[in-house]
Amino acid sequence: MTSLKRLLQEPGLLIAPGVYDMISLKIAAQSGCKALYMTGYGTVASHLGLPDAGLASYRDMRDRVAMMAPMAAKEGLPFIADADTGYGGLINVAHTVKGYESAGAQAIQLEDQTFPKKCGHTEGRDVIPAEEMVDKIHVAVESRESDDFLIIARTDARTTLGLDEAINRMEKYSKAGADILFIESPETEEELKIIGNHFDKPLVANMVEGGRTPLLSKRVLEELGFKIAIYPAIGFLSAGKALETAYHSLIEKEETPKDLPLYSFEKFNKLMGFEEVWDIEKRYAK
Repeated sequence: MTSLKRLLQEPGLLIAPGVYDMISLKIAAQSGCKALYMTGYGTVASHLGLPDAGLASYRDMRDRVAMMAPMAAKEGLPFIADADTGYGGLINVAHTVKGYESAGAQAIQLEDQTFPKKCGHTEGRDVIPAEEMVDKIHVAVESRESDDFLIIARTDARTTLGLDEAINRMEKYSKAGADILFIESPETEEELKIIGNHFDKPLVANMVEGGRTPLLSKRVLEELGFKIAIYPAIGFLSAGKALETAYHSLIEKEETPKDLPLYSFEKFNKLMGFEEVWDIEKRYAK
């Protein structure tokens, strides 16, 4: 499996689809992508049925990483995992970094929101003092076992404190040792350009359909200086629409509609690995 660190040394933009459960991971892995991003919003929603508002615990999320990261590795794909604020203070950050790394993630995303955090494309997000986040980054760097496990520093300061403050914070987080930099929710292409021109470390662009940041093409994001584009919402928004259509059609028509677009049952069996089950059964049939 190619490491995320090595991929970031290659030219071009790395597109990481958002995954939130094992089905979305397996389907995303077939897309030809080179990395996967475990979305906090989607993972909390699919696992707990709750909003991404600091309600999921470290154990909730670490358990999801421990399920998904090995499957991503089996598919040959680096796994980037959202860890919110680190689930507490400095000792919690150290514990979170160790837990995510041992679970198989190749990168951990830590943000500077106050607790309880909120989705980065919603209103009402406050941030902790920059110096507190600097300490968190120092602890994260010190706590990892391998330099190949990358620390992504995210700031949510843009929405409430402005772009200049967000850039100022990210400069500090970079000096503290963050490997990848992530300014959440810039609101125009010009702001993305300013960010891209300002830093020489790998930058994350968060492409959320219906979010605060304009959706730009791979070519444009590359030209603006970004190295990773995450698409955290595209999977669960697509699944949500498909399920809404399927269930409403079923109830309204009282049978499976003939024109309903469905993933084929045969193909899904293969996706889940039934061929191996059948092969074993055949070879050991009495």
